[in-house]
Amino acid sequence: MANIAVQRIKREFKEVLKSEETSKNQIKVDLVDENFTELRGEIAGPPDTPYEGGRYQLEIKIPETYPFNPPKVRFITKIWHPNISSVTGAICLDILKDQWAAAMTLRTVLLSLQALLAAAEPDDPQDAVVANQVRWLLLTSFYTCVTTKRTCVPPSNIILSDVIVKILLVFKIMVDLGT
Repeated sequence: MANIAVQRIKREFKEVLKSEETSKNQIKVDLVDENFTELRGEIAGPPDTPYEGGRYQLEIKIPETYPFNPPKVRFITKIWHPNISSVTGAICLDILKDQWAAAMTLRTVLLSLQALLAAAEPDDPQDAVVANQVRWLLLTSFYTCVTTKRTCVPPSNIILSDVIVKILLVFKIMVDLGT
């Protein structure tokens, strides 16, 4: 690995170990080999999510071109999430692809992955089957909310076609009118 990459990842590795923020968020990182090309990460499931209480293992591979190119990260722990492959653990996250900047660090990657668990993006999926299930669950929970005459809003973290929005609004009006 290039000298700049080794120096940088050593510094970032120490930053994660000493950071109060990563400690508070239960984020850990360990060396797999002594030359800092492969790391093992662990993130805790965020509170108030289905992942709360879980511990998720990550494989982190540092390329020779780091920090100019992102680390290669995948989930080792099996997980049901629209932005994470349920088969390979591959992750769909912009900062691990085309939105990477050399100013980003190992700490920001780990915190971003933890945040991804709390804010799924089913309209930009890695796993289309899971994304469709998440969309369906969001829509059915909205339907349940409407039919029980509670105050509710359509799910905001999925893109609904105009037709579906109109159907949902008509349905809500019918329920409100008691028809």
